[in-house]
Amino acid sequence: MTKRRPLVAGNWKMNGSRTESAALLDGIKKGMSSASKAEVAVCPPYILIPLAAEKLVGSAVAWGGQNLSAHESGAYTGEISGPMLRDYGCTYVIVGHSERRTLYGENDAMVAEKYGAAQAVGLIPILCVGETLQEREVNRTEAVVARQLDVVLGKHGIGSFRNAVVAYEPVWAIGTGKTATPRQAQDVHRFIRSRLAARDKTVAESTRILYGGSMKGGNAGELLTQPDIDGGLIGGASLQAEEFLTICRAAD
Repeated sequence: MTKRRPLVAGNWKMNGSRTESAALLDGIKKGMSSASKAEVAVCPPYILIPLAAEKLVGSAVAWGGQNLSAHESGAYTGEISGPMLRDYGCTYVIVGHSERRTLYGENDAMVAEKYGAAQAVGLIPILCVGETLQEREVNRTEAVVARQLDVVLGKHGIGSFRNAVVAYEPVWAIGTGKTATPRQAQDVHRFIRSRLAARDKTVAESTRILYGGSMKGGNAGELLTQPDIDGGLIGGASLQAEEFLTICRAAD
């Protein structure tokens, strides 16, 4: 079996002043062990990416965007493009986060466009998939996740997943304090990997699948011992350096 390097990525969402963010970045950088096996990244709001680049350059911590436009440039007021993110040293960009899907109406086709736009400029997309509470309660988890994956697979092919990360976010567990049990999370992670494996087993074995549903320092260890959970996409817990570092250590 392929040994996948864990990835812990912090999604700061719309949080942080310049002063608060500088302190957070300093804390994360200071607390990172040079012997850490896990890869670590932070995804601050766009306006704080230059600060992250300034603080983290030369460190073991990567940085990325929370979203991007499907277009490289043009008359798209308020948007940020892939080339702009690359210009500031971003490695990753989150695409299809549940909040983008539910609050801003991004559908599967739009998410697939953004995934391709990220890869076209050398960014690694963190592709978010996951079901709502209503969908879980009527046993549609696998159908929803399959649909979200299949649109990207259909447009970009299984080979594109050599340079992508998948994040499973049970929408019902984001910001609610609820967390999928390790077994529930593992079941969906295994399903995602099997969906990829149906196209190419080697790519499926090497693709990192992160858990993105309220992972914290207290539950990270148990979640990260599951065979198909390769790290976390961390929301609220990524805004506190010590809490975030606890998760990073658990990933080791």
